[in-house]
Amino acid sequence: MARYDGGVAVTRTEKIVIVGGGFGGITAAIELQKHGFRDLTLLERAPALGGTWFHNSYPGAACDVPSHLYSLSFARRRNWSRLCGPQQEILDYLREVAGEHGIERLVETDTEVTRCVWDRGCCRWTIESADGRSWQADAVIIATGQLHREAYPQIEGLEDFAGHSFHSAKWDHDYELRGKRVGVIGTGASAVQFVPEIAEEVSELVVFQRTGNWFLPRENRPYSRLFRTLLAIVPGAQAVYRWCIYHYTEALTLMIRHPRTIGRLGRARSAAFMRSQLKDPQLRERVWPDYTFGCKRILFSSQFLATLERPNVRVVTEQITRMTPRGPSTADGNVHELDCLIYASGFRTNDFMFPMEIVGSDQRRLRDVWAHGAHAHLGVTIPGFPSLFLMYGPNTNTSGGSILIYLEAQASYLRQALSLLRSSGAGAIDVRPEVEEQSNSELQKRFDGTAWTSCDSWYRDETGRIVTNWPGYMREYVKRTRTLDPDEYVLLNPVAAPSPVAA
Repeated sequence: MARYDGGVAVTRTEKIVIVGGGFGGITAAIELQKHGFRDLTLLERAPALGGTWFHNSYPGAACDVPSHLYSLSFARRRNWSRLCGPQQEILDYLREVAGEHGIERLVETDTEVTRCVWDRGCCRWTIESADGRSWQADAVIIATGQLHREAYPQIEGLEDFAGHSFHSAKWDHDYELRGKRVGVIGTGASAVQFVPEIAEEVSELVVFQRTGNWFLPRENRPYSRLFRTLLAIVPGAQAVYRWCIYHYTEALTLMIRHPRTIGRLGRARSAAFMRSQLKDPQLRERVWPDYTFGCKRILFSSQFLATLERPNVRVVTEQITRMTPRGPSTADGNVHELDCLIYASGFRTNDFMFPMEIVGSDQRRLRDVWAHGAHAHLGVTIPGFPSLFLMYGPNTNTSGGSILIYLEAQASYLRQALSLLRSSGAGAIDVRPEVEEQSNSELQKRFDGTAWTSCDSWYRDETGRIVTNWPGYMREYVKRTRTLDPDEYVLLNPVAAPSPVAA
């Protein structure tokens, strides 16, 4: 059993604040409601629910995980239009699920949380927003995810460009691209989706690539009527299809974990596909990746590489040395004159919930605790931050599978912690430091010998430590989080009975 750490036992209704209205926050809210937690408030900085799928509306935006797996196990749909659902379809699905479970009534939109502060005396959190409002809660769930703050390239004179510019995560739908000279900085997962879409309408497209990528095919055509009918009427067909996708994505993780054996098969398949797409040997040489297959995110597209060979598309692999009013200047001395620049430079993945300020026990700031790299027990709980839980926290990203499987596991795990807290009558629950330290040490050791450690990537922080990814398989994470071990936690009681809080 979890041990107590003194204080005065009190009885109260749990007030829980969830920060973030994407898949993570909605999944946590549904799980808690199912188990009798009613006093829930969900704070979302956007004007509507949706998280990533609200903000990323660029042309061609879609998930790169098949939708029959990139969906919640308790809310499966048979009517996905194609293998990987487009942005609007996923957003509609997410809002539909939220509506079915009454989540909208819990939500306060246009609310950017800036600070969460723990009070040991009454075992409560105070949550503050940018507009001056505040909430008190017995527990806080941070569900902001890893991909919610845009990153921009570190280029001298970035603001000097006189043309139009925007980040792909904040697509400017009012700007007309047709007939324009457009540059795209970055060739990651977002660019791979929108570059083929805009290449057909711009007069010239210049793609600035820093690092090549390994590709696998994805023809994302609409499902046939026959296939959709079979999924709809044949008992168990959808479950079997989901099972097949699940194990295919686990095989990708297998390749990444074993780069010298099974990983070679993945590399060979990717190389054969890329050669078939890139007919021009000089272009092929310039965009070819120079790192181990699986070290960085594997990209899925059957259109991007072929688009690079269009007559109105140029690929620039020379380093951008500075920005000029006319466009990027590269190391070969050329200035690339453009009308518009689109930054497809990804997200600040290692910042997690920052710049939000989190202050825990003894006035310790989470930013200081994580100064040498983010870490949390199972990516969910952090010592010294009682009754604070993370969704999609450190080391819970997946390189091949569906993050929704991780989110469901995390929601169940934190719900077990809160249920233990409720049944005990204690005021807060905190993971033991030695437990978190050991689990994090064991987790980091599992990266040894994998493809993840063979190059620099956004999976690592500035020290080189991998802070985003889970080092194993989806099934392992689900098993590890299935049952919360009370012995890993300490129960805290308030130092004094808390004052009444207005509803």
